[in-house]
Amino acid sequence: MDLLLNNETMHEFLSPIWLSIKIATISGVIVILLGTWIGRIFARRTFKGKAVLETLLMLPMVLPPTVVGFFLIVIFGKNSWVGQAIEWLFKQPIIFTWYAAVIASIVVAFPLMYQSAKSGFQGVDRDIEDAARVDGANEWRIFLLISVPLASKALISGSILSFARALGEFGATLMFAGNIPGETQTIPTAIYIAIDSGQMGMAWLWVISIVIISFIMLLIVRVKQD
Repeated sequence: MDLLLNNETMHEFLSPIWLSIKIATISGVIVILLGTWIGRIFARRTFKGKAVLETLLMLPMVLPPTVVGFFLIVIFGKNSWVGQAIEWLFKQPIIFTWYAAVIASIVVAFPLMYQSAKSGFQGVDRDIEDAARVDGANEWRIFLLISVPLASKALISGSILSFARALGEFGATLMFAGNIPGETQTIPTAIYIAIDSGQMGMAWLWVISIVIISFIMLLIVRVKQD
């Protein structure tokens, strides 16, 4: 507890937590929007190559985080046209910035939101949507006023699980964003460095913090599913 009495140590403790929450929130919003939209499309449409494309979307869920980080470095690195375009536009590379951590979190959290959204929309009765079309409702109103509310339980669960996944991302973030205190150091990377340097007190504080946050997230999911 003496750790908490030192202002400098308190800042060191809180910095990864606030950064992790910021990254998880930003990436979570993007994942929710993309996952809901793409999940809706895949739940309602059949087209050639759908199975292959869907497999690619789900791939980050089973790939080792280091492999995901490797691909992100290849795609956004200085030797790629994407990385060069970003560096020309923003006057700096995206690697080893907190933006890189956001991208890594989006990639690893997206499959959870996508799968939940797709399952939720597949469970929506199409007869209800068709009845709304007969009454003159356009597709946007049907989506917002009928499909989303009826699939809300799955969407909420996917949103919370995606946020929790983004909050706990480690491997891809460490490779792609690095571990710069106050800049890119998230809770998982802070725990890793603390253990490696023998700071078990700080490691315990961060572990307890992320366990509490993750527990609350999962508890909300369980309550919403009951």
